Amino acid sequence: MFKLTGSVKMVGNTVQVSEKFSKREFVVTDASGMYPQDIMFQATQDKCNLLDGYQAGDQVDVSFNLRGREWTSPTGDVKYFNTLEAWRIERSNQGATVTNGGQMSPVNLNPVAAPVAAAPAAISESGADDDLPF
Repeated sequence: MFKLTGSVKMVGNTVQVSEKFSKREFVVTDASGMYPQDIMFQATQDKCNLLDGYQAGDQVDVSFNLRGREWTSPTGDVKYFNTLEAWRIERSNQGATVTNGGQMSPVNLNPVAAPVAAAPAAISESGADDDLPF
């Protein structure tokens, strides 16, 4: 189980893929890093209606599972695909966080550089301090 907090960028319409399968895609912008990432999620079947009432700009917490599958093309090439399958969406006013396996991992929105230690003074062969910086 994973969880992402971000801002809704787009909510698509429900698409009836087959008689027994429907899906609805939506995009959440994760602005926690240096470069914002637009992450596409998919809701399926009865979860499609979870997105009703959400629109661009809403701050949300999305709980999702990572799904992967193998596909073999007609020419025999094997490819792998991933899907982020949402199973819960809730309004949020918190800062961006990502959770993995139920353990919270807060994202530092204002990273601070670690202090740099001063280099030790060079000592000449005679043991006296040298005034050269290296």
